[in-house]
Amino acid sequence: MSNPLYRKVAIVGVGATPYYRRGESQPQTITELAGKAILAAAQDAGISVKDIDGFAHYSGGGSGHNNFADTNLIMEALGIPEIGFTATLTMGGGGSAASIGLAGAAILAGDAKYVVSLMALQQGNNRLGVVLGAKPPTPESSFVQPAGMVGPGHAMAIMARRHMHKYGTRREAFAEIAITHRNHAMVRPTSLQKKPLTLEAYMSARMIAEPLCLYDYCLETDGAVAVISTSAERARDLRQKPVYLLGSVHGGRREWGRSFSWMNMPDDIFTSAGNLSIARLLYEKTGLTPQNIDVALLYDHFSPLVMMQLEDYGFCPVGEGGPFVESGAIRMNGSIPVNPHGGNLSEGYVIGMTHVREAVEQLRGTAVNQVKGAGLALVTGGPAPIPVSGIILGS
Repeated sequence: MSNPLYRKVAIVGVGATPYYRRGESQPQTITELAGKAILAAAQDAGISVKDIDGFAHYSGGGSGHNNFADTNLIMEALGIPEIGFTATLTMGGGGSAASIGLAGAAILAGDAKYVVSLMALQQGNNRLGVVLGAKPPTPESSFVQPAGMVGPGHAMAIMARRHMHKYGTRREAFAEIAITHRNHAMVRPTSLQKKPLTLEAYMSARMIAEPLCLYDYCLETDGAVAVISTSAERARDLRQKPVYLLGSVHGGRREWGRSFSWMNMPDDIFTSAGNLSIARLLYEKTGLTPQNIDVALLYDHFSPLVMMQLEDYGFCPVGEGGPFVESGAIRMNGSIPVNPHGGNLSEGYVIGMTHVREAVEQLRGTAVNQVKGAGLALVTGGPAPIPVSGIILGS
């Protein structure tokens, strides 16, 4: 196992704003949201905000659509005097998990001591759900835009339908994911969705992109989450129980990179979540297997992609994700509890950083829906354009 990150870096602080329904965070600015989350994370860690000397962004530096995480503005707002590191992973939410690995790399290199991984999201009228249609046409997008594929949901719907055709997957599996997430969210104070969701309500909900209905889509949310990482040595002297980074991988197969552009993937990639290579490398780096994972925080912008990630990460065989989910395996008392916070589907959508927050709470033993004896957590970023990412955290 060649992995210089293994238990050398730890998450020591997590902070968040409330989660707001789209547009309801105003008149706060996106810099205010980011600043409030960072201040909360610094207080959680027991450090001064002026100790922060690094930023590890993702989503191409984006905070939603048409907003950008401006390190300079954040430094001005918080009075951070100097930094030694600021960098950004490319593309979208697929880099959310790996932003922790990016922070770890800066810490190990000696570029910074306390690095913030951050997402602040304020959608307003710039809705992520139509981001593909809002872009100017390109030779690649001309394969999908004329067909009315204006948002990621349309692409995910085609993948879900292919999985149903190839493996006999039922909508009941997607319903189980949506209902389980809602049940988890109902008891969490931070959640935006706390109304019970029944199978009958799911099946009668309006279709958005068949076979995906309203409840298969993530929420449209404003808010910010910040995570502070430092070296394992420094972490031992801080306020919170350290949560150690065991491994981080980001990247993906060339064929998966076609997923949001022209949908020309081979069949085995088409019916996956693009995480197969990430999972293989992550398990190789950490020496762990799916059987070692106690809780999975899987990026859930669309419910079928949770099922496909369960296959990619080896929690069940490829093609058997539907029956696996329908068996109750992802519930709190199942074989692999998934997204005990309610995830993007029911708690709030801050482009993946809420999953890191929940993983930290689980491994500290302070989660609202605490998985008994949780010592290892898998956190994923994406499915999204490359990079897709995954990290494993340990107590």
